[in-house]
Amino acid sequence: MTASPHVVVIGAGTLGMCTALNLVEQGARVTVLEAQSIASGSSGRSVGVVGSQLTDPFEIMLRVHALRWFRQWEGEGLRFNHIGYLRLARTPAQMALFARSVEIQGEAGLRSRLVRANELRQLVPHINPDGLEGGLFGPDNGFLDPHEMCNFLAGIVRAKGGEIRQYRKLLGALRRPGGYTLETGGGSVDCDAVVNAGGAWAPQVAALFGQHLHIWPERHEAVVIHLDEPLDYIMPMVMDLVNGEGSGLNFRHEKPGELIAEIHKVNSIAPEDPDNYNDQCEEQSKVDLAELLLERVPDLPGARLGRGWAGLYPVTADHRPFVGPIDPSEPSLITAASAGGYGIQLAPVIGQISADWVLRGSPVSVPGSQSLAPSAERNVPGH
Repeated sequence: MTASPHVVVIGAGTLGMCTALNLVEQGARVTVLEAQSIASGSSGRSVGVVGSQLTDPFEIMLRVHALRWFRQWEGEGLRFNHIGYLRLARTPAQMALFARSVEIQGEAGLRSRLVRANELRQLVPHINPDGLEGGLFGPDNGFLDPHEMCNFLAGIVRAKGGEIRQYRKLLGALRRPGGYTLETGGGSVDCDAVVNAGGAWAPQVAALFGQHLHIWPERHEAVVIHLDEPLDYIMPMVMDLVNGEGSGLNFRHEKPGELIAEIHKVNSIAPEDPDNYNDQCEEQSKVDLAELLLERVPDLPGARLGRGWAGLYPVTADHRPFVGPIDPSEPSLITAASAGGYGIQLAPVIGQISADWVLRGSPVSVPGSQSLAPSAERNVPGH
């Protein structure tokens, strides 16, 4: 690898743009190839939540790294809506996990606290606490606009000399001494290294290099909830899911008089084709969502369902992202994909790890992240 390698990043979603930014800031020459437009895939269909209210120490650590980037970008003009994030607990065992999470987050400099069932209405006055033990609340978490985030990062990448080529679908890849020649609809590109940040299309990209990448594109739906009158408080992000247990219902403030809701937990029968899937919300899904909302927030003023849409969560068999080389003998071909619905909040640290792999041959800046490489043990069919 030369002192200033030319790296091509495939995909201009959040993972691709964060990777490109990390690379260009460390002196690499960067070209981003995007088959459509910036944030046109899963990133642009995300509800944009950024939260650290989890129970796994490694998952929390990844978000500690990511939140440092978000704070920096917010200081540079990226809008971040700090509405808070409340994860609900249904059992004493979950509350015990939450108590440990508060300790871990506190040691890392993040604010969070336990909320007992009788205190939940202090945060969400409309919530029905029946069947709940309490929750884990992070006041500094929130959401952002993923289109705005990707275009914000694109502006920095361009300002630092990077190039972003939209409507440049990758059609073929040839290995050559010291690098690759990539064929696109707009001509060929020679480079020293490639990062596959193709999201739900990452397996198709990998196949062009003769590699197999087992990612399951899982369809998820979101719906706008209209209220007859604005709430007199800002509703935090509320999530009913702890390590796979719970309804998966989540909802949050979007703007005065408007919420966004989705069900994070789905049972996919088969992987979706990212080039041919239903990107609208199905009527039965709206019914299911309405029933869960009526149970958890029954007295919202005149709540009615508005427009809905669907996007894809690229997931792996163990539900952790792939970041690193598929084949250790080819360290110049890196995968950065399959964050499984957490792409927005993990993108900054995935970009950091990906740049480490390209420029240093290992993820030196994020301890333990070698485990995210798509090894033979992890890169297996499943969802």
